[in-house]
Amino acid sequence: MIPFTLISIAIVAGLFFGMMLFLEVGRRIGLHRFAKFGEPARAGVGVVDGVVYGLLSLLLGFTFSGAAARFDHRRELVANAGHAMEIAWDRTLVLPEADRQPIRDAFKRYVDALIASYTRRDRSDPFAEPPSVETARRDVWDRSVAVCIAPEGEKSRMLLLPALNDMFGVIYQERLARRIHPPVAIFAMLGIAALASALFGGYGLAKSSVRNWMYVTGVAATVAMTAYVIIELEYPRLGAVRVDNMDRALIDLRATMQ
Repeated sequence: MIPFTLISIAIVAGLFFGMMLFLEVGRRIGLHRFAKFGEPARAGVGVVDGVVYGLLSLLLGFTFSGAAARFDHRRELVANAGHAMEIAWDRTLVLPEADRQPIRDAFKRYVDALIASYTRRDRSDPFAEPPSVETARRDVWDRSVAVCIAPEGEKSRMLLLPALNDMFGVIYQERLARRIHPPVAIFAMLGIAALASALFGGYGLAKSSVRNWMYVTGVAATVAMTAYVIIELEYPRLGAVRVDNMDRALIDLRATMQ
């Protein structure tokens, strides 16, 4: 499996060099038309440029804002999962003393498997629940149900089982949130708008016989870096942008489970 960071860098590099190419193509087209038709070849350039640049700005703002909002939501879900986990752990105290420790040991194995799954990046499907987590989750639930339906565990039934259900539900929501992204058409339209902007920008720059490299590379690099940040925010557990601070809260909680 190709590392996600390499894929995102390749996409951004392709966008950067694509914009550089289209800037040069637009410039050469502009030079050719100016040489053939003179100043009338610039008629309507500002109007068309404004429409394309406005569309690019809208798409960049829309995708960046959405990616940042989803990133914050995922961090919130991790925090909620930690809170639900702490409540469920505390409620294991209501279990009969003879059955409490085996369930607590299973609970700790589940938390260990969950934390390990947050740091692994070598799975073919990084958004699916790993078998180790599923096995540990079922072990906790089956053991808890077996104790709670017994006569001596009736007092813990109304406290522990709902807490476990809430904990598993929040963790499932966090895993599901990793799959929620804008349609591919949005990203495709963003790339098309960036290349179109570069083409029209190069055409507008053709009036000067000297290439303004700082302007050309600056525009392409700014758009490409913005696209890179958007991609990283959309997939925070796969690339350079992480939610390690929130994961650290789970690790600290695990350290208290003695």
